[in-house]
Amino acid sequence: MAVSELQLRDALDSLKGTGVRITPQRHAILEYLVGAMSHPTADEIYKALEGKFPNMSVATVYNNLRVFREVGLVKELTYGDSSSRFDFVTTDHYHAICEDCGKIVDFHYPGLDEVEHLASHVTGFKVNNHRMEVYGTCRDCEAKAGAH
Repeated sequence: MAVSELQLRDALDSLKGTGVRITPQRHAILEYLVGAMSHPTADEIYKALEGKFPNMSVATVYNNLRVFREVGLVKELTYGDSSSRFDFVTTDHYHAICEDCGKIVDFHYPGLDEVEHLASHVTGFKVNNHRMEVYGTCRDCEAKAGAH
């Protein structure tokens, strides 16, 4: 069984465990999120699934994403623009964001957990979590800029 299939099965089991009914739309939205590496917006998810579910609305997608967020299956990423992006939660990771096209790429760096310990020690806060973004220009946009 592929990793994404296992992740989807675990996510569906988590939903069932919280009493959330698994509708075909919920299943499809979750499956899309598990497979998407692009951190899609609700509109992108809607557009990808509207052919399969002609009666589904953008509101349905938003409502399901809210449910998934509340049970901890997805993170809502807001980076100052008008639309949130959604990330299927696998492990703690960070984001590199292209300032030209908006592409978001995950990366892992376990050493940054030490930041929480240091912040707690210096401030006296009980630190719950942190997030980090790195901003720059992706290879595709860099190549386009170099071609001009």
